[in-house]
Amino acid sequence: MDFFSELASNPGITKAMWPAFIETMQMTLVSGLVTVLIGIPLGVLLLTSNKNGLAPLRWLNWLLSAVIVNITRSIPFAILMIALIPFSALVVGTALGPMGASVSLTIGTIPFYARLVETALKEVSSGKIDAAKVMGSTRMQIVRKVYLPEAMPGIIDATTTTIVTLIGYTAMAGVLGGGGLGYLAYNYGYVRYELEIMVVTIVILVALVQLVQFFGDRISTRINHR
Repeated sequence: MDFFSELASNPGITKAMWPAFIETMQMTLVSGLVTVLIGIPLGVLLLTSNKNGLAPLRWLNWLLSAVIVNITRSIPFAILMIALIPFSALVVGTALGPMGASVSLTIGTIPFYARLVETALKEVSSGKIDAAKVMGSTRMQIVRKVYLPEAMPGIIDATTTTIVTLIGYTAMAGVLGGGGLGYLAYNYGYVRYELEIMVVTIVILVALVQLVQFFGDRISTRINHR
């Protein structure tokens, strides 16, 4: 019996694949959306509060960069997810399942994304910033009308990279009780050693990554007018 025949002969596994896929998408979309909504303002604050920024605040920059971003980024996601179990339960009422995992995924990804956003903003030409200042633009106007539009291709690339990273994190979250394709791969592919399930989940995850990367690259290229 070949690979696909073995898979088709197990209707229980085939039936479980779709809910697992939905759970993976739920974790990715929820955590990805919250990460973008919080990560972009945080990236802007990281840039504007540094010593050469629009509004230098050494203590704020130190707090955001050295304490929040760097420390959180240095913690392996598996350890972070376990440490955040009480917090996840407090926020969404459970530490298990897609919603419980989304809390840890979001907290683990925001610092990573914010740093990428900061890097994209740093690529904006200083000449355009100086020109906006000469024209009397306020700091908020410079951020809204110069920094963000000019850095948007880089921000789109950062978002693509972050979503790809999140897809990988969801697999790890599944092993730790988050559900999704990671849980399916672990429960059937590892515990029961059903190799075909492991292969299918890997193929689906790789396909998701390829789709996200493809559309992210297309969007970034389309809005890049440099």
